[in-house]
Amino acid sequence: MIATIVLLAIALFIVFWAVGAYNRLVSLRNQIKNAFAQIDVQLKRRYDLIPNLVETAKAYMKHERETLEAVIAARNQAVTANAKASVDPANAAAMQQMAAAEGALSSTLGKLFALSEAYPDLKANQNMMQLTEELTSTENRIAFSRQAYNDGVMQYNTSIEQFPVSVIANMFTFKQAELLQATEAPEERKAIKVSF
Repeated sequence: MIATIVLLAIALFIVFWAVGAYNRLVSLRNQIKNAFAQIDVQLKRRYDLIPNLVETAKAYMKHERETLEAVIAARNQAVTANAKASVDPANAAAMQQMAAAEGALSSTLGKLFALSEAYPDLKANQNMMQLTEELTSTENRIAFSRQAYNDGVMQYNTSIEQFPVSVIANMFTFKQAELLQATEAPEERKAIKVSF
């Protein structure tokens, strides 16, 4: 009788623990989806600002058509990659494609801003200054959102790997989520050297 009660208590404990572990993994996965949704909002804002920026620059940069077209093409690729990643933020391939597309977009935007330095009238244009400020602010929000997403992914991935929760994760096919890497090229991440 006592042995049966003890076995029943152990069985109930294991069931409650398994349900709790499963629910925690679901909660962490949903936190990742929410964190990605925050990135998605900022990326869409960025994508909406870029055509206005290019249109403003067109009037001044008539000889830089190739750069302006490259920015729009990179934006369109980033929009497509983001749409695929939005469907399932835990899909590693989609996240890698999105990171690559975002890196290409950042690179072409960098070229646009570098070229705009050669056009003083463009730099002084009120609309261009406002769009540049909004884009910079959006880039900062993207960086903060990316950090929150990566924090959530780290917590989720750690939970999946830890024993005994890993048993539940494997039973219900919880997969590792992909961290979002920096979208800047390696040369853009190098520290600036200052010499006097």
